Formats: sequence, C-alpha cells, structure tokens
Amino acid sequence: MHNAAFAACQLPGAYEARRVTPPDLGAAIAGLRMPGTLGANLTLPHKERVLAHLDTLSPAARAIGAVNTIVHRDGQLHGDNTDAPGLLAALAQAGDGGHRPAAVLGAGGAARAAVWALRSQGREVWVINRTPEKAAALTAELGGAARAREDVPWSEVGLIVNASSAGLANLSQTPLPDFDFTGLPPEALIYDMVYKPAETRLMAEARAQGRRAENGLGMLAHQARLAFVRWTGCEPDIEVFFSALGQGARRA
Repeated sequence: MHNAAFAACQLPGAYEARRVTPPDLGAAIAGLRMPGTLGANLTLPHKERVLAHLDTLSPAARAIGAVNTIVHRDGQLHGDNTDAPGLLAALAQAGDGGHRPAAVLGAGGAARAAVWALRSQGREVWVINRTPEKAAALTAELGGAARAREDVPWSEVGLIVNASSAGLANLSQTPLPDFDFTGLPPEALIYDMVYKPAETRLMAEARAQGRRAENGLGMLAHQARLAFVRWTGCEPDIEVFFSALGQGARRA
C-alpha cells in the first residue's frame, strides 16, 4: 500500500516489512533516527511496549496508551495512533449507524484504540476479555464498562468489534464460540479487525445467522493512509490503498 502511495504522490521512498522480536525492539526503534527515515508502523506485540522508546506522543496515542505509527523528524521520534481514526472511517464506510452500544472483544492495544475511538463518539461500550481484570483496567482508563459475556444485553448491541487475536493464526478459533447472533438487532454489524483470512470463523458464523460482517481490510487501508499523510504530507486518495489490497472501488 505505501509503495503504491509513494508512486501516486511521485515521491521517492520505499516501505519494507521487518520482523522484530521484543528483545530487539529498542535497537530497531533507535535505527529509525537515521537521516532519510520517515518512520514506521508497529503491530503486535509492540504497540504498547514502544512508548518508552519515543520522544513525544500525540494526544490520541497518549490517551490510548498504544502507538501504531512512528514519525521521524530531525532525530526525534513522535508516536501516533492511526488505528482509532482508521477504525471509525472503516465503520462509517461499512454503514455502522453509531447509535447503539458496542461490544469490544479483547483488551490489548487494538482494543484500547477501538474503545477510545468509540467513546470519542459518545458511544456506550462494553469490553469483554478472557482476563476480566485487563478489561476492567482498560475501561477504568478509557471509559466504558467491563462485562462478562453472559452479562451483556446483546439485544441492544449494534456493533461487535473483535480486537483480539482470536482467528488470526488459527482458523478454527473465534472469540465468541457458540454465540447466537440472532439475538443482536437485525442491523447489527460484526467488525473483525483480523483481515487474514478474509473471512474468519466469527464472520462466517455471523453471516450464516443473517448478520452483517466485515473484516479488517477497511481499517487497514484507512489507518495506512493516515500514517502516510503524517510521514510525507501528501494525501493520496484512499482508493490507492484499496487498489493495492486488491479491493478496488471501495471508496469511503
């Protein structure tokens, strides 16, 4: 996506994927201070651990407590979070009305971005996590309420966001096993941040029971565009990112 954006903006540049283990994170981040480096993206498990290695944080990144985008300027590293606005853009594109309560599955960095984003819209949010203490700590910081699955009034929930890793590495996994999706309102949306595979078990089961489901490609494209704008100042059309993903004609 980013290499397509460099081409669209007629800018010299290259975007490369690098695997960094947790013990090597500090050295990898220090390498971003080299002249000519615009910055980087981070994914699991580095989004929260990286904060200690950065010079400044955006208000969103500080509030969320997680960074997915690093911007390099004159030897200084600035941490930002484009996951949150990227999610909101993807939900708007998917047709989520935004008025009913939302349930967020997970309590890691991605969940923190989701809760912060949804709460910024004044939305009621319930957080469900296999470790209840982590959900409680998250909501104590960002708002919303930690709930056990059986304590959620599902008939009121208009949006489920899977911000956990369930379904990412194991196709048989789902964060909601044996779940009755027909208990949700008919217009409810299930949004799975996982985008590989294109249809997770969570999505397949929701669709089989007559509910809408989307994978995380929309969020991926929108957060990437926002990161690219922060690095370069150039604002390519979102269609550049969707086309690079093989998802043309999905303009917001």
